[in-house]
Amino acid sequence: MDANKPRRYHIKTFGCQMNEYDSDRVAALLEEHHFTRAESAQSADIILLNTCSVRQKAADKIYSELGRLKKLKRDNPRLLIGVGGCLAQHEPARLLKQFPCIDLIFGTQALARLPGLLHAAAAGTRSVDVDPDACRTMYARLPRPVIGPGRTSAFVSIMQGCNNYCTYCIVPYVRGTEWSRTPDEVLEEVRLLIDSGVRDITLLGQNVNSYGKTLSPPIAFAELLGRLNSLAGLARLRFITSHPRDLSDGLIACFAGLDKLCEHIHLPLQSGSDRILQAMNRSYTAAQYGALIDKLRAARPDISITSDIIVGFPGETEQDFINTRDFIARIGFDDLFIFHYTDREGTRACRMPGKIDYAVKIQRLRELNALQRGISRQRNELLVGSIQEVLFEGPSSRNSANLAGRTRSNKVVNCPARQDMQGRTAPVLIEKAGIHSLSGTLFQEQDSP
Repeated sequence: MDANKPRRYHIKTFGCQMNEYDSDRVAALLEEHHFTRAESAQSADIILLNTCSVRQKAADKIYSELGRLKKLKRDNPRLLIGVGGCLAQHEPARLLKQFPCIDLIFGTQALARLPGLLHAAAAGTRSVDVDPDACRTMYARLPRPVIGPGRTSAFVSIMQGCNNYCTYCIVPYVRGTEWSRTPDEVLEEVRLLIDSGVRDITLLGQNVNSYGKTLSPPIAFAELLGRLNSLAGLARLRFITSHPRDLSDGLIACFAGLDKLCEHIHLPLQSGSDRILQAMNRSYTAAQYGALIDKLRAARPDISITSDIIVGFPGETEQDFINTRDFIARIGFDDLFIFHYTDREGTRACRMPGKIDYAVKIQRLRELNALQRGISRQRNELLVGSIQEVLFEGPSSRNSANLAGRTRSNKVVNCPARQDMQGRTAPVLIEKAGIHSLSGTLFQEQDSP
């Protein structure tokens, strides 16, 4: 290999957990091909951006980053800049035109072909590889990510793509239609992670509830969870994200029957108005969603439920917004991720009439955030005085003398604890509740007199 060719890479990841997982796989692939990791963009001769395009705000961050990288390239003409992920898949022509500093574009299914694209770019060929359906066995062709010492949790992608085509969502166009990894492939990766010291696994997919439908023979997601639950050494099992339309009774029963499956589900609602849900092509009503929540809480009374909401969808009236607000208050979510609607070019909603004024969207966003802050605090206060099993993940961002970890219900807990407890599970007496986290002290069993 020519020693003068660029070999030091730096990856910057934007967006969701799927992108984080993909970046780890890309890093392992590059190191397998004798590239070396650079600690910063300034010390690298290859900079790769793994991008997100779900919302305009995420895209704007990437445009700003490329503006900064343009200056780095001006100072170092040998620097290679690559853009991958969802924004690269969605807007390759725009990126190439607007940012001549970009040397290669690689889409969501091109990760396994990245070394070849880099070699071509080093030779002066500006490459674009954005076929979303070109590699349905992509993960089988990528090495497993290297897990560093002390890491207790990890993501595992079990499927990609989506067949739901919600009218506001760009995902089916940038990730392609649904495809699932085989259960044997998933189990093998989880076993390797357990052997590396990982105890908490989160399964990833745009809609994990429809996992296995494209396999031959098909396998239900609940069956995959059951097989994973039997693995020795695994302490906790989680998954994201679920679509309410595909939330089966079998999957709900897993929360009652699988001891390693954590009592938390992220179940996007998006709106509490049936009229808006229909316009979004969500395929359920607010009442049907509410019935699912009732089933989940019946199966696991202590389950934590989080969700997504979009305000200001085209045509959303004040009454539609009130319906959403009242529905949120009735359900009592543990937490909500609330966004105001933004057009994504290529979606049906982008062409819909009745766009809502920005000031109205922001006012509605603030009102729901204020409502949810109160609900979240109330939900967390219910845990004060209880003893929660906390898996410590690392130093607390609030106090360096503390460790931070998560309960099985995905609540963040800050607790005074020795650094050597990182990666271990311990009972914590919850003493204080905030909006987004809990705090407490290690619980010691009292000896009987």
